[in-house]
Amino acid sequence: METRRLVLVLTGLAVAVIVVIGVLAAVVAGGGDGGGSSNNPDNGTPTVETSPLPERIEGELRLFGPDPITLDPACASDASSAEYIVEVFSGLVSFDRDLKLIPDIAEKWDLSDDGRVYTFHLRNNVLFHDGSRRVTAGDFKFSMERALNPRTLSTVGEVYLDDIVGAKEFARGETDSVSGIKVVNDNTLEITIDERKEFFLAKLTYPTGYVVDQREVGDATCFEGANWTLKPNGTGPFKLSKWVVGQRMELEANEDYYLDPKPSLAKVTYVLAGGSPLTMYENNEVDLAPVGVNDIERIRDPSESLNKEFVEKESMNVFYIGFNIEEPPFNDPNVRKALAMGLDKETLATVVLKDLVTPAGGILPPGFPGFNEDLQGVPFDKDEARRLLDDAGGPDVLKDVTLLTSGRGASAGPILEAIIAMWEENLGVTIALEQEDFATFLGDLDEGRFQMYDLGWVADYPDPQNFLDIKFQSDSANNETGYSNGEVDGLLEDARTEKNEQTRFRLYQQAEQLIVNDSAWIPLYHSKSNSLIKPYVKNYDLPPFVIPNLRYVTISR
Repeated sequence: METRRLVLVLTGLAVAVIVVIGVLAAVVAGGGDGGGSSNNPDNGTPTVETSPLPERIEGELRLFGPDPITLDPACASDASSAEYIVEVFSGLVSFDRDLKLIPDIAEKWDLSDDGRVYTFHLRNNVLFHDGSRRVTAGDFKFSMERALNPRTLSTVGEVYLDDIVGAKEFARGETDSVSGIKVVNDNTLEITIDERKEFFLAKLTYPTGYVVDQREVGDATCFEGANWTLKPNGTGPFKLSKWVVGQRMELEANEDYYLDPKPSLAKVTYVLAGGSPLTMYENNEVDLAPVGVNDIERIRDPSESLNKEFVEKESMNVFYIGFNIEEPPFNDPNVRKALAMGLDKETLATVVLKDLVTPAGGILPPGFPGFNEDLQGVPFDKDEARRLLDDAGGPDVLKDVTLLTSGRGASAGPILEAIIAMWEENLGVTIALEQEDFATFLGDLDEGRFQMYDLGWVADYPDPQNFLDIKFQSDSANNETGYSNGEVDGLLEDARTEKNEQTRFRLYQQAEQLIVNDSAWIPLYHSKSNSLIKPYVKNYDLPPFVIPNLRYVTISR
């Protein structure tokens, strides 16, 4: 949705407070890259209103959510943006609610014997939202090349499309087009990848593989010319009809949607204004609400009237502390491991977060394909942590270190406060905190302007490659830490092309164990999706990562 580079930030109550639409998507409140809404989209001026929400209409679903950072599929690198994008846009393939890969705009596809050439046969009834034109293979070539074009300034285009022959050369500005993307005719698109890879189709479910209308997008980049996203001409199950920044976003059903089930909701309203989701839920202002640490014990109580409306499921994500491994003091693995050993994750999960999360020993979440039950995580051992830190030069090596986080306000919230306090008590070190708005935060990570940071990663698709290769391979554009281990790289490269699933997963498990041993990250916990859902909301699911979800939902009062 980074994946998708689906990135989440531990801002304030993070996990506990902002589980909206099935994942921890709404961690970022406010902040944006010029997105907004306008009563006159042509002038690019976002709508500014102070009026209350309009009266409900029949068949309307109301959700709590943040303003997205972007609605441009080529640019989205966070879960909150992806939640909206997957409903407004669509691509060649998608996931159903059983996490099965299914045809989307591509009605079917053929695969060559060597596993390298995909021939997609497009449906002939897929229209852009304005109804003026059907989607063709040329639209996909434009959209994918736009995501890869260095002028677009996407941080995710190459990450998800770099398996395509010629993609890397095009992304470096060395060629005029991607040779591996070929328009056979309006109905047929041929994509050639460098080697057989079992996960390639799943990567096309990320928004960088979605189609956009080249007539309205033109030469817009991720930072300039984004006015077209105020009312984008997408192809998904819902149309964006209105976006009042900081107030609400309104979607209406796409009557020409090409898949079954077609949307039955007449309207979806995201309430973007600040406030307590639970209070809004109890006041019937929203139909779903995440439950945070301050309220979870009450809601879990069987005697509580709202308990029967509470739903909790596992999510496919990991929250972690990352380091700039290329710079002192974190180029020293002993310093990283000392900080890892100085954290009591069990206490963090049970006392601070009241079992809303599962402590993380490794990178991959429980239940995820390739999850290693036998992985040896870094244990909590404050005596060994102090010894390692002393070997690295003592507490003074961390005296000028700052942890970068995303958020606002005087406090960074109880999660980071607890982590900082544990380090001070167990290691005798004081780590400073610096807060930034989410967009600036992501930019600083991309540019390496940090010493350490806290972040979360949500699956884009259910394959270990989505976590381990994208985040830890030496040359990956999403390897913010600069981690490099030749043995890990070799295992990841072997896993990419391994045909036997069990063998492939074993390779990933070996790589994960080495990454954990190196303390490239401090994995903190895996969150759970939880929400109160009104009884009249039917067929609403809490998927473990961002997938199109709303077309299945009905309102039955």
